[in-house]
Amino acid sequence: MKTKFHEISGKAQDVILRYPMVLLMALLSSIGAICILDSKYDHDFVFTYAKFTICCCLGISLMFALKILSQRIGKRLLLELLGTAFLIGFYFVLPEKERDFTEVNGFIIAITLLLSHLLVSFAAFLKKNKELNFWQYNKNLFVNIFLTAVFTGVLTGGVELAILAVDKLFDFNFNDKLYADTFYVLAIFGSCFIFLLFNETGLDYLEKDGTYPVILKFFTQFVLIPLLFIYLIILYIYSFKIVINWELPRGWVSYLVLAYSIVGILALLLVYPLKEEKAKSWVKVFSKLFYYTIIPLIVLLFTAIFTRILEYGYTEPRYFVLLLALWLLSVVVYFVFNKKASIKFIPVSLFIFGAFSLIFPYLNAFSVAKRSQKNELVKLLEDNRLLVNNKIDFQQKVSDTLVTEISNKFEFLAERKEKEFLLNLVKGKTRDLLAGNFQQRYPWVISNTLREAFTKVQKTSSTGSTERLILESETNLTNIQGYQYLTRFNGYNQESVNINGDTLRINTQAETNNQRATKITLNSKQTIDFSQAITRLFENNDNKGEIVKQKEFSVESDLGKYHLKIVFPIITRDKTLDHKKYNIYYDNAILLIKEK
Repeated sequence: MKTKFHEISGKAQDVILRYPMVLLMALLSSIGAICILDSKYDHDFVFTYAKFTICCCLGISLMFALKILSQRIGKRLLLELLGTAFLIGFYFVLPEKERDFTEVNGFIIAITLLLSHLLVSFAAFLKKNKELNFWQYNKNLFVNIFLTAVFTGVLTGGVELAILAVDKLFDFNFNDKLYADTFYVLAIFGSCFIFLLFNETGLDYLEKDGTYPVILKFFTQFVLIPLLFIYLIILYIYSFKIVINWELPRGWVSYLVLAYSIVGILALLLVYPLKEEKAKSWVKVFSKLFYYTIIPLIVLLFTAIFTRILEYGYTEPRYFVLLLALWLLSVVVYFVFNKKASIKFIPVSLFIFGAFSLIFPYLNAFSVAKRSQKNELVKLLEDNRLLVNNKIDFQQKVSDTLVTEISNKFEFLAERKEKEFLLNLVKGKTRDLLAGNFQQRYPWVISNTLREAFTKVQKTSSTGSTERLILESETNLTNIQGYQYLTRFNGYNQESVNINGDTLRINTQAETNNQRATKITLNSKQTIDFSQAITRLFENNDNKGEIVKQKEFSVESDLGKYHLKIVFPIITRDKTLDHKKYNIYYDNAILLIKEK
């Protein structure tokens, strides 16, 4: 027992000494996640901790990639300093305040995380040859990730249950926060430590020859490749249907083609060492014909992509889909025409395309999307003769669908900080209102202002509830007669109010029936959910137009010894893309409180 303990402690010490920066990033990520939980009612600190945690999580994969690279080329200290400098710079690239965080920042974070993981896969294999070593290395990483997930799940569940048992059996009355803190430490730092234990000495261990895992061979031959064959047949039948009916492909077919292609490439990588072995016949057929089967689908893919782009212009998601299509085309051309093709081309080329989309001047995703939507907006206004002296004429008759299209483009560009461009298209009172709207948290406030500016809107949409319904108070004054307390809150965060020893927590992040809810809890015991009341508020005003104005829009209810009333200066309901539910937005809602 003592010998086994020394062996385990020795391995743990070896991991700490070999991967200090990776473990430091994991530890800081855990601490950051805990701080987010502790500061959930202080939004300034929450956003700061969230940025810190994101950068540290990025640092885990980045520092591991640099460590593996240093085992190949040396210069460990230099690489770690460069990695640290990059993470610090990335922290300051993100906006300082939560209100300035947009989906553009989300794209930047997601693509950078993807690039850091791709770097892990090939950083130590940039030199020629070592093809089988490259495969063995990534195969071992793949297996270790799976084992880490299993071990971490068991460890985390076991520790959480142990804490629960001690709490309930011995009446310790642990704070609920202990369970969340334990989860973050084990799920982030613990999983990272376990993963590094599996990697042992690092590069030398990961790239050494090993037997092909039987379970992986079975999964690839008898599950993954047969499913891909079925998927391929479905896509080909759909392609023939398009040709026969002479119709344009549906937009979502792009994602299906990309899914088939990417999963197919993964399958090829998994069976790479089996190409020369006595594998199942369909594995050999698949390996030889896969890239040729993609060629007709690439034609379908580009047709679907450009159908959307030519009609609506570029957005970041369309740009990334197009970039993936171009990457896929480059992979097919490379493997079809290059008899000595290297599988390293796949992650390296994807890394290059991803970096291009983020940093290449003028042609990166964000520059192209903004430039395209500006042109689309101007073209839309000119085609409908709404520009007079380069300003929008809001007195002309327009359809509600046209107003929606224009306001959506305003909202898109507003979220990308194109303030001057948008303000130059309007004048007078509307310009003043829009200028003030740029100080608001959500771009849809700008969209609402623009909709209201059009005075002669003709309804052309189908009957029934509208795609968007805006309820707006006719006055900025709120009658507080009979109420003792007043506070404000927003529809995108949580607030806490203390009244004579009682704590009211306003939670707008909860969900009821898969939709965002507004709940208020008294002393963590009694809760009132205003979701149904807010839904009725919209139902009572359906079919009255897209913007409904009246003296006041409010909901109220009792909670314990208090009577609560929420007054909405403006509240918006949007249908989701699948039209199955609604998203509800509001800002600066007023909560009135009185003792009964």
